[in-house]
Amino acid sequence: MNYELVQTASVIRYPYLWAREAGRGETEGRKERPVAVGVRMPRPDGDLVLFFPITTKQPEASRFAVEVPAIEKRRVGLDADRRLWIIFDEFNTDIVGNSFYLEPEPPTGRFSKAFFLPLLREFIRRRRSATEVSRFR
Repeated sequence: MNYELVQTASVIRYPYLWAREAGRGETEGRKERPVAVGVRMPRPDGDLVLFFPITTKQPEASRFAVEVPAIEKRRVGLDADRRLWIIFDEFNTDIVGNSFYLEPEPPTGRFSKAFFLPLLREFIRRRRSATEVSRFR
């Protein structure tokens, strides 16, 4: 497998580094978790990718997070019986092909465009208030 399947709305396993952990000086994600690929932007030195974490912990009401419907959990190969949320007010960025963390493994699945694209548009609208954790600097 190559990295070509790492595209918008796909879900992969990735050692996501939470903003609160990075703020304490941590540099490594504590565990691999499912993440949604938000945007992949072509660049000469390797494509820049944004990752949004998927969590079982219900976020605070003030966060920009969306609960994943059962049909979408099945589409992306996650447990349909567990409550899951995608967090959109923080994200990791990484470089395809130059990452210490991104492996060339196939995605577990892909969210439908009808579910994911409106959320991505809302993220873009709110982008300035989101927290980025760069994994390549």
